[in-house]
Amino acid sequence: MRRLAVLSFHTSPLFQPGVGDSGGMNVYVRELTSALARSGVRCDVFTRRTSPNQPGTVHVEPGLAVHHVTAGPVAEVPLADLEAHVGAFADGVRQLMTDAFGFPLTEAEGGRFDAIHANYWLSALAGHTLKHQLNLPLISTFHTLDRVKAETDPTLGGAKLTTRRSAAEAEVIGCSDAVLASCDVEAAQITELYGADPSRIVVIPPGIDHAVFGPGDQKMARRAIGFQADALLGVFVGRIQPLKRADIAVATIAELVERGHEAHLVVVGGPSGPGGPSAFAALTELMAARSVEDRVHLVDPQPHHLLSSYYRAADVVLVPSRSESFGLVALEAATCGIPVVASKVGGLTTIVDDRETGRLIDAPDPLRYADAVEWICASAGRWQAISAAAVHRAAPYTWKQAALALDHCVGEVVASSLVQC
Repeated sequence: MRRLAVLSFHTSPLFQPGVGDSGGMNVYVRELTSALARSGVRCDVFTRRTSPNQPGTVHVEPGLAVHHVTAGPVAEVPLADLEAHVGAFADGVRQLMTDAFGFPLTEAEGGRFDAIHANYWLSALAGHTLKHQLNLPLISTFHTLDRVKAETDPTLGGAKLTTRRSAAEAEVIGCSDAVLASCDVEAAQITELYGADPSRIVVIPPGIDHAVFGPGDQKMARRAIGFQADALLGVFVGRIQPLKRADIAVATIAELVERGHEAHLVVVGGPSGPGGPSAFAALTELMAARSVEDRVHLVDPQPHHLLSSYYRAADVVLVPSRSESFGLVALEAATCGIPVVASKVGGLTTIVDDRETGRLIDAPDPLRYADAVEWICASAGRWQAISAAAVHRAAPYTWKQAALALDHCVGEVVASSLVQC
């Protein structure tokens, strides 16, 4: 593969994770394209312009450029309203991928594209259009799936399965030349819930920048984040929204305090999505109701590389999400040698080895999360054994390996006939 078009319609890899709709996908796109560029594959990321101050193109590093495409208002648009602008986005991307006559770019213009890699269902819609217009293979990564969310949230009911998003995901999955899954669990969900052809699902786990994330001195890390107490410290990293269930982390710390522990919690993240503001308000109300306002420290979203200090400062990292296709926070924490207490869902079950690198909890019960934290921290010897096992478990995950796997995947689909729909 020489050149890859990467679609990240609803959020830019240049945005800071944890702000608005930015999250693990931003890290994924940025790190994966960077690794591809360093391996010799030119990557062009196309994202929607949200500010008149954004330049047309940002050259991030040799071989990696981010292009801002005007599609709809040049302003932030709620995620729920973005589908109306997918067509304009596809048109803008096509113009950048071809010359003035609609032909592939010449070598002097950067060279023709080999394939399209779409991230999230909105980008996949645009990618589906571009695939047929440009006769290029489409690789789709969904990050989250509507039918998986419906399965894990009983309040949504079966009607959720008939939404536009669900139908769009099914349509694109049926026409994608390859669908990337982050783990075997996600691959099985795509097959079972969407009727995907298993032969076109490729498992490529995300990676970790081991130069940034790794074991370190806890006392120094606590000084770095401004936490001086000699106490049990839990850390939650993620957007404040119902899906991530930060309330479970707060209730867990409250339960530990009630059991007599000197316990604190740092929450790194901000409100996200339509349910974000109400989730944040409910979180502060819970803190007051459980009398832990002075023990729960709310921290604004941080640059990705600074999260390593928050992980290293912790005794445990709590990941009580309702669903996770992978669970990058859990992997980053494990790389830093921090035991993870996580919900037993999705990709988290492939990252956390119960009672070896952390604990998996199969119910949203703060009492059980508190039991797990107590078990991990019962002795220094146990904590250290779990820490060492977590580092060993996380070691194989690298962005270089992910890039090589994607390059191989693209090579195979380029050499095959395009899937038609």
